[in-house]
Amino acid sequence: MQLKNYETVFILTPVLSEQQTKDAVEKFKKLLVDNGAQIVHDDAWGLRKLAYPIQNKHTGFYQIFEFAADPQLIAKLELEYKRDERVIRFLTTALDKHAVLYNEKKRKGLVGRKPEKTEA
Repeated sequence: MQLKNYETVFILTPVLSEQQTKDAVEKFKKLLVDNGAQIVHDDAWGLRKLAYPIQNKHTGFYQIFEFAADPQLIAKLELEYKRDERVIRFLTTALDKHAVLYNEKKRKGLVGRKPEKTEA
């Protein structure tokens, strides 16, 4: 079984309590781990404004997982996203070696931020 690298982002409805949000995130994390995925990184972006209204909602709770998994797991994961009424949007992408390297650098703070200038 060859594992591929993936990144999935999902947006939860903003009407959930903090505990309900954590429960939803744990549900999807458990689904990944129980099916043999290795979670590389997970990040809660928190409550953010949406670019356009989705189901008459203007904000949503963003969560991102970066993981390595068997490609057949993606269909199961996306089916669970579709079945869960708390998820208003999701996107799963396969990462190539360049994207994996970029994400590692980003986590270390080497990408995305301009270096601070020191005054002499």
